[in-house]
Amino acid sequence: MVFWVFGYGSLVWNPGFEYDEKIIGYIKDYRRVFDLACIDHRGTPEHPARTCTLEDAEGAICWGAVYCVRGGPEKERLAMEYLERRECEYDKKTLVSFYKEDDPSQPAITDVIVFTSTPDKVSNKYYLGPAPLEEMALQIATAFGPCGNNRDYLFLLEKAMSDLGHEEDMVIELANEVRKVLGNGASTDGKPLKPSRKATTTVDGKLQKKAASEKKMPSLLLAFFSNHITIAVLFVAVYSLTMPLS
Repeated sequence: MVFWVFGYGSLVWNPGFEYDEKIIGYIKDYRRVFDLACIDHRGTPEHPARTCTLEDAEGAICWGAVYCVRGGPEKERLAMEYLERRECEYDKKTLVSFYKEDDPSQPAITDVIVFTSTPDKVSNKYYLGPAPLEEMALQIATAFGPCGNNRDYLFLLEKAMSDLGHEEDMVIELANEVRKVLGNGASTDGKPLKPSRKATTTVDGKLQKKAASEKKMPSLLLAFFSNHITIAVLFVAVYSLTMPLS
C-alpha cells in the first residue's frame, strides 16, 4: 500500500512528516489562490491569515511537490493523521494527476491526494474568497498566530517556488505588495507603527535640551552683566584710592 500527496503551500518547503520520495512537478487545471482562512497556525479567529488553496482554472498549471509515503499501514496512517490535523481548514481531498516537466503529455503519477477547499462561504467557514490585492496584502502583513506570522508564509512560498525554478507572478506580486505595506509602517494590529522608545527619547531629549537652554539664557545674561558691573565698581573704587589728594 502507498499514497502520494501533492503540496502547493507550506508543504513545498516544510512537509513535516516522514516520506519516502519527493518529486517536483505540477498538476493541471488548477491555480493557486490566497482565499483560505487560517485561524490556528498563522492567524487567529479574530484576525485570520490568508493561505493557499486551489481554484479550478482550465488550462492553468500549479507547480509544487509530490510526496510518497510507503512502508506499511501504520506509517501511512501516522502520515495521514498528521496531514489531516495540519490541513484542517481544507474540507476536501481531491484526487489529481501529477506531471513532471520532462513529459507534459502523460501523467507521471495518478490518484495523487491534494487538500482543497469548497469555494463557498456558506458551506465552508474557512473560505474567504478573493479580495483586492491591497486588502489581501494588508491582511497578510498583519496576521500572526501560534506558528508564526502570515507574511513569512508568503515569503517562504515565494522563495520555495524560486528554488524550484518556477516562480509564480501572482505570488511575487502579492509578496511585493506586502513588503510595500510593511515599508509604510503597518504593525501586527494593522495600525501605523509608533516611533520606537529610543527614537522618541532621542527626539524628546533634543527638544528638552533646547527648551532648557532657552530658559537658561536670560539667567546667564543677567549673571554676565552683573559680574561686569561689579568689576567696574571695584575698579573705580581702587582707582579713587590711588589718586593723590589735591
